[in-house]
Order: sequence, then C-alpha cells, then structure tokens
Amino acid sequence: MDPTLILALLFLVAALLYGSVGHAGASAYLASMVLVGVAPAEMKPTALVLNILVASIVTLRFARAGYVQPRALLPFLVGSIPAAFVGGGLTLPTTIYRPLVGAVLLVAAARFGWTASDAGADFPPRAPWPAAVLAGAGIGLLAGLTGTGGGIFLTPLLLAAGWAGTRFAAGTSAAFILANSISGLAGNLASVGSLPSAIPLWLGAVAIGGALGSQLGSRRMPAPWIRRALAAVLLVAGLKLIFLP
Repeated sequence: MDPTLILALLFLVAALLYGSVGHAGASAYLASMVLVGVAPAEMKPTALVLNILVASIVTLRFARAGYVQPRALLPFLVGSIPAAFVGGGLTLPTTIYRPLVGAVLLVAAARFGWTASDAGADFPPRAPWPAAVLAGAGIGLLAGLTGTGGGIFLTPLLLAAGWAGTRFAAGTSAAFILANSISGLAGNLASVGSLPSAIPLWLGAVAIGGALGSQLGSRRMPAPWIRRALAAVLLVAGLKLIFLP
C-alpha cells in the first residue's frame, strides 16, 4: 500500500484514540512517521499542523461539555506559550532530535500503559499559580523542541498532583496542547515549507478521527485494551528512534 495512505489511516486512528483522552496525537503522529520512514525535517512541522487541527476540535468538544476552564488554564499558558515559541524556533541536530523524540514517545507509552483508566472523581483544576507557571514553561519548551503539544506530560501531572479530575485534566490538556502547538509552529514558520504534499489528505483523516475521539472522550474514557495497544505502538517507535539509525 502507498505509504501516504498508510499514514492517513494511522493518523486517523491516532487522532481518534488520543482525542478520546483530551490529546491531539502528536506523539502518535511522530511514531507513525518514524515507522513509515518520513524524513526528520518533515516530522516536526507535520506533527504540529495536524496537532493544531485536532486540538481545536478536541478543545471545542470538551469546552462544550464544561471541562475547559480558562482561569485555571491561564497560569500554565503564561509559562508554556513563550517557552514553546523558543523551542519551536530551535532546530536540533538529528543526532539529538531522534533520541529526544524517542524519549518523549517512551514517556507517552508509559502514560498510556501505566494504568488502564484514569478513573476517579471529576473536579475542576486547582493548581497553585507558581507551580503551574513553572510546569507550563518546562513542558512548553519540550513541546516546542519535539513538535508535540505537551499533553502527555501535563495530564499525568494534573492527575498525580491532585490538581484536576479526569475529564477536567483532559479538557485542560486539550487547550494547553492547542496553544503550545500554535506557539511552537509560529516559532519556526520556515519549517512549514517542509510539509509533505500529502498534508491535505492527512488533515482530513485527523479531522475525522479527532471528531469521533473527542465525542467518545467527553462522555467516557476509552477501553483499557485500546490504551495498552497505543502504548505498545509508542514503545516500538520510541525504541526505534533511540537505538536504530
């Protein structure tokens, strides 16, 4: 099968699965491109462009369900937006970029494989401002450097620290991802020139997946086996980036 069509299918599934947990799918898009053999120069801008579209859909869906609270989100964005812009403007050598993205994929794999579900009481975000600004800055910089939105780090932080309930964490992460993806891409607009010609097809695929996934996630979390399967894919891609040329 044509690699372009293979990626379209993989992106659709990734957007569906990630959208169901309030994410936009950048780590899975990167993983898919690694497995298919996309050039590193194309990976970062492609992941960010796809992320922006899916994060917009997911944020809107979770906001309509009442799980996005701008005042609680603000301190994270104060730290993350400028950091993501700086990170987006930096082009790392392949010898650094590949293992860094590989490490991000492994973290994402752990995030989805660690627990079958994020079951628990839902309550609005309540992070202290100083900690939220610092966390946002660190995650934003990493997001900009790698071409992700940072949700795979923010969601577990919100849950582990007791700063938000499950769906509020998902809604907060969705809006956080959207802002960081826009800021990261703005930090290096020249990278848009490296976008593959198939980007319109891939945008259509992730739009469908994101719409379906966010509809599911705003009502209930996905089945445990789905998250574990996603973790396995991310694990393979992460190990390939780190250990294989």
